[in-house]
Amino acid sequence: MNPSLEQDGTPWWRYPIMWLVVGAPLAVVVAGTAMAVVAIHGADAVLIVPSAALARSAAPALHVRNHVSTPAQR
Repeated sequence: MNPSLEQDGTPWWRYPIMWLVVGAPLAVVVAGTAMAVVAIHGADAVLIVPSAALARSAAPALHVRNHVSTPAQR
């Protein structure tokens, strides 16, 4: 029998590469689940802004945008 293929009787948890193979995906699943829980339980309430308030708050930006896009008049 080929000596390189013989098993040395070491359990699977004694090989460091197995911890990478099993541990890395497991860590990703745990982190993803934790993030989903935080996202679901920590969600902010949706605020509805009346269109008049939105128009007032956006007025300076609209003025500057429109002023920049028009050619200078002398």
